[in-house]
Amino acid sequence: MQEPLDVLAVFAHPDDAELVCGGALAKAAARGERVGILDLTRGEMGTRGTPELREEEAKAAADVLGVRVRRNAGLPDGRLENSHEAREVVAAHLRELRPRVVVTHWLEGRHPDHGAAARLAVDASFVAGLRNAEVPGEPHRPLKIVHGTAFREDAPRPSFVVDVTGEVERKLEAIRCFQSQFQGLSAAGEVFAGGSRPLEEQVRAHLAYHGSRIRAAYGEPFWMRETFAVDSFGELQVSTF
Repeated sequence: MQEPLDVLAVFAHPDDAELVCGGALAKAAARGERVGILDLTRGEMGTRGTPELREEEAKAAADVLGVRVRRNAGLPDGRLENSHEAREVVAAHLRELRPRVVVTHWLEGRHPDHGAAARLAVDASFVAGLRNAEVPGEPHRPLKIVHGTAFREDAPRPSFVVDVTGEVERKLEAIRCFQSQFQGLSAAGEVFAGGSRPLEEQVRAHLAYHGSRIRAAYGEPFWMRETFAVDSFGELQVSTF
C-alpha cells in the first residue's frame, strides 16, 4: 500500500512544478517529508520536444528534487477541463497517494491549462473525500490546498513565502533537466522575458524578489484561502524595519 504523502504537487504539464515550486518541494524532501508530483498531461501539444522525451526529463528532474513518486494522469494537453470525468481521474490518484497538502497553479494562467488545472485540483480534492463517489480507493481529502503564485502579476499578495535560499541551485538544476523545453530561451510558461536575460537568470531574479519579502536571498510565494494561524507573538518573524 502506498505510504501517504506529505505534499503532492498537481500541475498541468511536466516542468510546471519545477518552475513554480521546485525549491519548496526540494526543501520538503530534504526535511524527510514524503513529496510527490502529479503531472496532469504529457505536454503532447507542446511546440518543443516530444511526450516521450518530456517523460524522461520529468524523471530526471524528480530525482534531482528528491520526490518519492511522480505520475502522469494522462489527461489531454491543451484541452484540460475541470470536468466530471477529469475530477474522477485526479480523485483516484489522490485517494491512492493520500497527500496532506496539495500544491497547484494559481487560479489564472497564460496557458489555459494552468487555470483549469488549479480548479481541477481543488474540486478533485473535494470529490476524493466523498464516500459515495464512484472513484477507486478509500475516501481521502487533503487538509490544505496551496496555490503557487510565482511569476503571476495578477495574483494577490502571497499568504506566505518559503525560504529556498538553500535549494535554489537544486531547483535550477531540475529546470535544466527539461532541455527540450528551456534550452536557449529567455521566456517559457509563466516566466515572461526580461529583455535578453536567459530564462534561468529571469527565474533567479523572481526568486530574489520574493526572498526579499521575507528578508532572505531567495523565496517562492504561495497563496491559500484560509487565514494563517500563529500560536503566539513570540513566533512572529520577518522584521518590519
